Amino acid sequence: MSGYLTGVLVVLAFNVMAAYAVYLPLAAGQLNLGIAGFMAIGAYASAFLTNEYAWPMWAAIPVGAGLAGLTGLLIGIPVLRTHGIYLAMATFALGQVISALFLNLEVVGGAAGYPVSDYVGPNGVFLAAAAVVVLMLYLSRTRFALYLTAVKSDPTVADLLGVSVRGIQVAAFALGAAVAGFGGAFYAHHYNFVEAQHFNVLLSVFTVLYVLFGGTQTVWGPLVGAAFFTLAPELLRASDQWRYALFAVFIIVFMAIRPQGLVTTSLLRFARRKPAAESSEAA
Repeated sequence: MSGYLTGVLVVLAFNVMAAYAVYLPLAAGQLNLGIAGFMAIGAYASAFLTNEYAWPMWAAIPVGAGLAGLTGLLIGIPVLRTHGIYLAMATFALGQVISALFLNLEVVGGAAGYPVSDYVGPNGVFLAAAAVVVLMLYLSRTRFALYLTAVKSDPTVADLLGVSVRGIQVAAFALGAAVAGFGGAFYAHHYNFVEAQHFNVLLSVFTVLYVLFGGTQTVWGPLVGAAFFTLAPELLRASDQWRYALFAVFIIVFMAIRPQGLVTTSLLRFARRKPAAESSEAA
């Protein structure tokens, strides 16, 4: 595999992890625009433990993810009292505050950035992304996924049926933060450098676009959306001067025609029904 292709696939792996971090709270009807801040927590925490305390990288990474998840839990309890645009604004501000905190924290390099000693190769990043996808597939087959759908569809009815609406929302928010921290920790150890400027609002916005384009109705949507947004610009590289304009026009037209996203439950049902019909005809 060429170095260029490996680099593109590594970026795709990080985008997939970030997309699922956004997908979890979005599946419960909560838009998190501060996902980059939780990625920064995982990245800096893991890097600090390996640099300053000589922790093994494979121990520091889950601790970084856990710290991001704990932060999401503690912050999610008060923040999730808001809804809609107010929640989006609150999480947007949260991401900015976290980024600004690391930007001015001299113990981790401040604005100059923070070199990271331990290195994880591309295969480790691929395995991390695969582990996140497997976790999401597992969660999609549990009661938790049903609770997420119920809370998003009608929180009042879900509450009447005995579902803890706030509890599910906070759990989804915290778990999404942990996944973001997990991806951020791998980012730090793969590129061996962390700077707060990378974890900005654009990273959060782009990640939300991955999920909205892929679709929030199924667990495959974020994966497809991240793959499209990562690979399509590379495929259009031949028309270098126009590729971003063409890409933007396509996104606008597509979302106008199909606002529910690329992968929907009806599409998956159709895809499953077609092979079954073909096999019955063959019999």
